[in-house]
Amino acid sequence: MSLTTWWLFVTMTFVVSATPGPNMLLVMSTSARDGLRAAIHNMAGCMSSLMLMLSLSAAGLGALLQAFPAVFEALRLAGALYLAYLGVQCWRAPVAELADNGNADATVADSLTANARAGATGWWAQYRQGALVAASNPKAILFAAAFFPQFLDPALPQAAQFAVLLGTFAVVETSWYLVYAACGKHLSHHLRKPQVMRMFNRITGAAFVGFAVVMVVAKH
Repeated sequence: MSLTTWWLFVTMTFVVSATPGPNMLLVMSTSARDGLRAAIHNMAGCMSSLMLMLSLSAAGLGALLQAFPAVFEALRLAGALYLAYLGVQCWRAPVAELADNGNADATVADSLTANARAGATGWWAQYRQGALVAASNPKAILFAAAFFPQFLDPALPQAAQFAVLLGTFAVVETSWYLVYAACGKHLSHHLRKPQVMRMFNRITGAAFVGFAVVMVVAKH
């Protein structure tokens, strides 16, 4: 693989990873609600699933899914159902109302705590949630099966080239996760108002449901 080819891969991956999707939305919303550490657990789960799926694509699973479309459809619909479930959970997340006694600080703490309970709590739950969201779209396997080979030199060892591409993808993807997490952390200041928190929950919930609908209706 030439340096020019690698830079082309970096550029294309940079653009693809920057596009908002379920993974980025999850990282941003978790950072906004529960802080950067919780978002990092989400990131680790997302990257674990993506690395596994991309590695499986190198082993030929993408071709297998194309040969058996019923299996792909079942995985795609299961992923859409999980995203829809996550969206409903976000939409229905409880938010404490401001108290009449003016003790806003205590009420804000109650609001943030109640909202955190509605999502994944604990590092393992947050890691698992990230892994499930990333794995909810089996098109990542087909994407890798069609995308990665375009940058491989057939005259050179394939495994080493794939490792370089996989590592590059991991660095670019993680960098964008950190950007979205930083945006979420910035939003956390505004979420101290319960009405803003409720609106944020419903926007993110609707976005997850929207991703689920797109997955159901999109053709592959």
